[in-house]
Amino acid sequence: MLLECFYHAPRSNWAYAYDKDTIHLRIRTKRDDVERVTAIAGDKYDWNAHHTNYEMQRVASDRMFDYWEVGIKPKYKRYSYGFQLEAGDETVWMTETGIHHEQPTPPGGYYEFPYIHEIDIFTAPDWAKEAVFYQIMPDRFANGDPSNDPEGTQEWGGQPQIDNYFGGDIQGVIDHLDHLEDLGVNAIYFTPLFVSPTNHKYDTVDYLKIDPQFGDIELLKRLVEVCHERGIRVVLDAVFNHCSEQFAPFQDVLEHGEKSKYRDWFHIHEFPVGVHDGIANYDTFGFYGHMPKLNTGNPEVKEYLLEVADFWLREVKIDGWRLDVANEIDHHFWRDFRKTVKSANPEAYIIGEVWSNSLMWLLGDQFDSVMNYPFSDKVLQYFSTTYMDGTTFSNEISHLLMRYTQQMNEVIFNLLSSHDTPRVLNRVGGDKRRLKLAVVFLLTYIGTPCIYYGDEIGLDGGDDPDCRKCMEWDREKQDRELFDFYKLLIALRREHSVLRHGRFGFLKADDNDTRIIYERIDESMHFTVWMNNTEEHTTLSHPIETNDWFDALSGEGVQPEDGVMNIELDPLGYRILYRKID
Repeated sequence: MLLECFYHAPRSNWAYAYDKDTIHLRIRTKRDDVERVTAIAGDKYDWNAHHTNYEMQRVASDRMFDYWEVGIKPKYKRYSYGFQLEAGDETVWMTETGIHHEQPTPPGGYYEFPYIHEIDIFTAPDWAKEAVFYQIMPDRFANGDPSNDPEGTQEWGGQPQIDNYFGGDIQGVIDHLDHLEDLGVNAIYFTPLFVSPTNHKYDTVDYLKIDPQFGDIELLKRLVEVCHERGIRVVLDAVFNHCSEQFAPFQDVLEHGEKSKYRDWFHIHEFPVGVHDGIANYDTFGFYGHMPKLNTGNPEVKEYLLEVADFWLREVKIDGWRLDVANEIDHHFWRDFRKTVKSANPEAYIIGEVWSNSLMWLLGDQFDSVMNYPFSDKVLQYFSTTYMDGTTFSNEISHLLMRYTQQMNEVIFNLLSSHDTPRVLNRVGGDKRRLKLAVVFLLTYIGTPCIYYGDEIGLDGGDDPDCRKCMEWDREKQDRELFDFYKLLIALRREHSVLRHGRFGFLKADDNDTRIIYERIDESMHFTVWMNNTEEHTTLSHPIETNDWFDALSGEGVQPEDGVMNIELDPLGYRILYRKID
């Protein structure tokens, strides 16, 4: 065994409380190197009376490592533990003091999980595990009230530019809630609604006022009310990293310079404030001088922004916040933000925009979730071509799963496209069969899925701003077959809890083969998903001993022959099977 590859860290995503009774332990070993791992656990205060050996399962593998996991339920909410690792006739033990060729006498030197404190457990709202989100960019969804159109509003359906408007508004969303309810989504994420000089609204002028081109606070209250009546949650977008140059405190700095009482609300390097040769002498979002960065470490700024968060939760009864450029704001701010939000609404869902490994924000004291762009990148790399084989894809997905704890993975915000990326149809080269494979994976995978408005009816679009086209409301121009497909898969996910809560794992993912099989399984239901990511007809086979399988979409019975399930698939085809577990 290659001992240098062994890794475990106590009190982290390698050893954490999943719930008030259960501890999850993980350990890493070199891929295909270790045959068996056992967690040796006991109570340090009376090891002889309270110790148990737990066989660990290999739950994931990537290009270099295997990952092993087990859940244990200590009677007294505490455990000391170590690991026994075996391969052939070699056995070693790993404890906090190192790797040993003879078992150290427990519990001295063993790892410790001192106590399961329920208050310390990462928890996200239960409803987020059940949600299928729908992202709406208000200016591009529907124009329900032409009277509030901004000057120069263009004809609906025109080519999006960085600075044009099409008149979408809150009333337009209210008018089309039947579309969302028919589709089956039960949560909406809005890009910003607050006063701003741009069409995207990511440069806020007034955090306490709805942009008049969308409506007003009373109309937003009405929208939230009717959404709640339909069982649809509403999450708004907050931009606390930066603001518009028209934001009143920044205007005060421009006018009064060093004498401005708001000078410390921003990161200003010199006065007078200005932009020279394209570079501002104050910190900004990117290099955009019209978006000055807020100093969230300043107590006055923090108090103002936390009051903003609290106001919309209490006044309008929204169900959470999506947080723009969240990784560029200090952790102290986010910890206080969570306390404010959960005080106003303990069931509020907090989603941070972080494009990379986000564990630091998901320790239970800041966010409930993050936008899982690494997931969308890997999924679309795989399904957009036939170049990535099953082994590589499973390695990538497994690596992502091991970044976070189980409960984090259950609510991570999975998406295939958004206002910041090309649309999924473009990412798969316009091939609807490939789009369907990606959507099947999204809606049968662990986490909280999100659909970008219009993807469900075949809206296309390249890089920003092309990905921000107007929603198509002419049914003759919509891809209704694609809509029905989305509707079918969303209904399947919402009907079967195993697709939201069950364990995920690959059953087949091989070298030089782009076909895969994966499963979702819990105590009462077992789903298997068979995917042919090739341009040829194929038969996928896998050992399955149990009977009573059914096609999840057609209801047709499907049975293995001589212990092997053989599934015929069309080019770029898929099939979803399930069986009840007695």
